[in-house]
Amino acid sequence: MAADRILVVDDNPQNLKLLRVLLRGEGYDVQTVADAEHAIDSIPVFAPHLILMDVQLPGMDGLELTRRLKAAPETVSILVIAVTSYAMKGDEEKALAAGCDGYVSKPIDVGALPGIIASHIERARAGGSSR
Repeated sequence: MAADRILVVDDNPQNLKLLRVLLRGEGYDVQTVADAEHAIDSIPVFAPHLILMDVQLPGMDGLELTRRLKAAPETVSILVIAVTSYAMKGDEEKALAAGCDGYVSKPIDVGALPGIIASHIERARAGGSSR
């Protein structure tokens, strides 16, 4: 069985490297990009099962990209987990309202993240909502 594909979208190179190493170590096929525009270009080619996306991105932010993905028939089923270091009251609700399937705040708990991702993928595979 092929590995689940995860696209990581974050403008911080250290975060991209950390998440790439962590998730590849868990057996995922991982691609990383630094902004929404590159994510849009990568999605049709890479066909991710899940996108781990920073909310604060240069240009188009992660919530706007999520709204666009969830509005398009060809990308609506891609799971999106929002990631932010600016966790403030109401941020999780905004992310979920934009269409995100989950929400993780930074600093990322590297021990818990693989389980969170696996849980979302398994629920989606079983036909249930990942929320």
